[in-house]
Amino acid sequence: MGMRFQQGIREGAVKRRMGWDNLSNYIFLIVYMLLSCSGTILMKIGGSFHMQLNKSTFAFQMSPISFLGFIFYFVSFLMWTKIITMFNLSYISPITAGISNVLLVLGGIAIFSEKVDIFQTIGIILVICGVVFINIKH
Repeated sequence: MGMRFQQGIREGAVKRRMGWDNLSNYIFLIVYMLLSCSGTILMKIGGSFHMQLNKSTFAFQMSPISFLGFIFYFVSFLMWTKIITMFNLSYISPITAGISNVLLVLGGIAIFSEKVDIFQTIGIILVICGVVFINIKH
C-alpha cells in the first residue's frame, strides 16, 4: 500500500509538471508564443541590422524597433527554458513550433501583405492537423 501511495504522488507530480491542467501554464505558453512571434515580426519591421567584425573592432547596430524585437525574442527564449521543464519536450516542442509558424505566416499576411499560395495553405492546414493529432489523448 505504501509503494502505491508513493507512486501516485510521483505520477501526480509528473502530471502537474507536464502542466496542461494549470491555467497559469497556458497563459505562460501563450505569452511565450506572442513574444516570440512579435519579436520576429518587429525585427523584420525594423529592418536595418549591421554587424562589422574587423581584427580589432566589433560593431553592431540595429534600429530601435529591431532592438525591441530582439528583447522580445530574448525574453521568449528565457521563457522557453522554463517551458521545457514544465512539459514533455517531445510534446511541447512540435506544438509550439507549429503554432508559432502558423502565427508568423498569418502575421506576414496581415502586416506585410505577403501572399500565400495553395501549397503553403495546404502546409498550414497540415501543421494545424499535426498540432491537433499531438493533442489527442488516448
